[in-house]
Amino acid sequence: MNKWFVCLIVLCSGVLDAANHQFPKFRTVEIDSNLQIGYGVVLADINGDERLDIVLADKKQFAWYQNPTWDKHIMVENLTDRDHVCIDARDIDGDGKAEVAVGAQWNPGETSDESLSGSVHYLIPPADRKQKWTPVQLHHEPTVHRMRWFRKNTGEFHLLVLPLHGRGNVNGEGEAVKALAYKMPDNPRDNWETYLIDGSLHKTHNMDIAEDGPEGNGHEAILIAGAEGVNYFRYRNGGLRSRILIGNEEGADFDGAGEVRMGTLPGGKTFVTTVEPMHGNQLASYTPPRRDSGKKFGVRNLLFEGMTDGHGIACGDLLGVGSDQVVVGWRGNRQNPDNYGIKLFVPLDEEGQEWKSMDIDPDSMACEDLKLGDLNGDGRLDIVACGRSTQNLRIYFNEGT
Repeated sequence: MNKWFVCLIVLCSGVLDAANHQFPKFRTVEIDSNLQIGYGVVLADINGDERLDIVLADKKQFAWYQNPTWDKHIMVENLTDRDHVCIDARDIDGDGKAEVAVGAQWNPGETSDESLSGSVHYLIPPADRKQKWTPVQLHHEPTVHRMRWFRKNTGEFHLLVLPLHGRGNVNGEGEAVKALAYKMPDNPRDNWETYLIDGSLHKTHNMDIAEDGPEGNGHEAILIAGAEGVNYFRYRNGGLRSRILIGNEEGADFDGAGEVRMGTLPGGKTFVTTVEPMHGNQLASYTPPRRDSGKKFGVRNLLFEGMTDGHGIACGDLLGVGSDQVVVGWRGNRQNPDNYGIKLFVPLDEEGQEWKSMDIDPDSMACEDLKLGDLNGDGRLDIVACGRSTQNLRIYFNEGT
């Protein structure tokens, strides 16, 4: 066999594996069919048994579902007058059990009065974590909407809280959003130090926390999606530096983003995937540009435009091919209540220009949020999703190909 032909086979094998790999099969298990809204879902080990539990923000409850029985344990109920809206859980002190922060008093129409809009609480666990937790109220901006724990360049974990609007905003115009980071004191009941991560975007709907590459020394980068674009924050020279990855540059096919995640293509290139615009109908991906192109993040690839209110997105290697795929969910709305579902998208080439897709759940999950994680220890990523109008919480167990 010609040696150059052999080299070509070796170089292309990663792409061929991704392109020819069969889709996985999923086994659906509904663990709760009585949600009120299901605003957000997180996967974390709550009780220290080395299994991922499911943690949920519902309209009037914050709860966790214990792996593997999926028994429901209510952490806090009726925290504020208005709806609970967000939650994050992560082991930030290394004891094997997740710390939990929550946001509530969801009132996106009130952008000025923090007593009527938004809340941030840290939940202190009891000795038996199946019992009720104790909320500690923290400073907040109005319209608190999303939160994530992230690891700094010092190795410390801080909490990033993202409002939907800036103070005094009307129709998305006015003061920019204050994306604040919170540093936990030794005693979580004491005052938490806060500092500004970003104050340049409006209508910042969601964010992602991503590993900052091999040169990042283990700390994490931050991506924030908003009306103006996607900003990327990474630690360099001891400080947090930012740049616009995707934005309203001249000629760009872009009208803001609501959801954002980062992943890896076959061959190792990084890509960013977005739902556009906020609550939009389009799923797009972006790849890094050539150094001499002058572009912020390369060419936009439209993956899908059949969604109504795209609202959940995740990147991960569900196929076990060494690169990432995209899972996206959408929830429908009053004008189009029956258009909802979850799909999986697989990149077929090293530039992320060609993709194939499959339905995960085409007709029974009005997806408000979704996450990926190995829930049963078989080495494969499963999908957990919560539905708004369908009022359900489901696991889609990945049973391989």
